[in-house]
Amino acid sequence: MPNTSLRSPILFVAGLMGLAGVVSAAAASHGADPRLLGGASAMCLAHAPALIALYAAWPRFRTAGLAAILLAIGTALFSADLTTRHFLGHGLFPMSAPTGGVLMMAGWLAIALGAFLPRREA
Repeated sequence: MPNTSLRSPILFVAGLMGLAGVVSAAAASHGADPRLLGGASAMCLAHAPALIALYAAWPRFRTAGLAAILLAIGTALFSADLTTRHFLGHGLFPMSAPTGGVLMMAGWLAIALGAFLPRREA
């Protein structure tokens, strides 16, 4: 994805995702049942550094933009669903967590496929 206008917003999202991961980890440590918030925290804290790496590799990595968008949206859906389940007792919307999971998998697949595509000149 050659569109570099998405590059800075992806870094911003990575920062917010890291923040959300730390906040949900802290909230999980003070609640009665930490499983849902702990899962949301793990997803955010695992994917925020991946977005930072994609930001850094953007000029030379052909699928960085696509992978970043898929990981960002997928992580947001998945984590928001778990957080909503924790606080409200129901999910964000039907199939939001599985949809987020599939988008995250597609993002990682886009990273893997990027290994086989010719690199752009920086």
